[in-house]
Amino acid sequence: MSTLHEVPAVPGPGGRPEEARRASSGTPGSDRGARRRRGGLLGKNPLGLLFSAPYLVFVLAVFAYPLIYAVYIAFHDYFFTAPGAVVERPFVGLQNFVTAFTDPAVIRSFGNVGIFLIINVPLTVVLSMVLATALDRVVHFRGFLRVAFYVPYLTASVAVVAVWLFLFNGNGLVNQVLGPLAPEPSWLINSAWAMPSIALFVTWKQLGFYILLYLAALQNVPKELYEAASSDGAGPIRSFFTVTVPGVRPATVLVLLVSTVTGANLFTEPYLLTGGGGPNGASTSPVLLMYQKGIEQGNPDQASAIGVVLVILVLIIALLQNRFAGGKDER
Repeated sequence: MSTLHEVPAVPGPGGRPEEARRASSGTPGSDRGARRRRGGLLGKNPLGLLFSAPYLVFVLAVFAYPLIYAVYIAFHDYFFTAPGAVVERPFVGLQNFVTAFTDPAVIRSFGNVGIFLIINVPLTVVLSMVLATALDRVVHFRGFLRVAFYVPYLTASVAVVAVWLFLFNGNGLVNQVLGPLAPEPSWLINSAWAMPSIALFVTWKQLGFYILLYLAALQNVPKELYEAASSDGAGPIRSFFTVTVPGVRPATVLVLLVSTVTGANLFTEPYLLTGGGGPNGASTSPVLLMYQKGIEQGNPDQASAIGVVLVILVLIIALLQNRFAGGKDER
């Protein structure tokens, strides 16, 4: 009967057994090396990738693919055809951009949305921050007030527009209150007041969403900072500017970005409030003009050119906001 002898492990160059050295260094064949290879292929958390895959597919199908296809259309002589028809769509370079932006209506639509953003974005930031700060300090009826501010955001635009038209028409409640100070012609049919009126409407309707963003940000501002400011003799207004405003800076950057992107995509409000961009194009937005040119007039190539330029401008504005509003943490 033979006796089995245990074979001693051969020390490696570092004085450790070769098996232990290979396992700790992650060489091929070891468990650690296998984990590293799996981590390099699927990331550190494959389960997280699995859960995010449906949303990634959604983004690619709903946003990325249409954007890429819109860029393709903008550089080709593109027109709608019957399903299954095969036609030539030659490359035309920048011709669609030239044709679109030599149209005064296109230039005016970008000016209109510029007026909208100049009114809407600052008002949204200031009002939502101030109201969120006030709601955060309310003791009684806090839940009711938060819901009251959020209800207009949840209400369908068609229903709210009917109320707004009732208030701002020629014989509406607003004109009756203002009396001789009311503009003539009335707000939504006045070339000078049509787009500012739409900007005020959108600001009021979406304010509840941005208030919630600021309310969430205010929970992360340490209460000790307010106590320290109070000990230094700061009143409510000074505490607001020295503690609250810097404390909610990340939320401010987010509100700036979201309100800018939402405003650049303005469509429903001018379409419903002013009958499709009236009076005489004073409230036409680029997205509304894209619909008119691409769907109603059958020029999807020019509409895509407008859309590509709009996306580029929004990206530039967003980068500038992130740069100057302090979106990056200082180190």
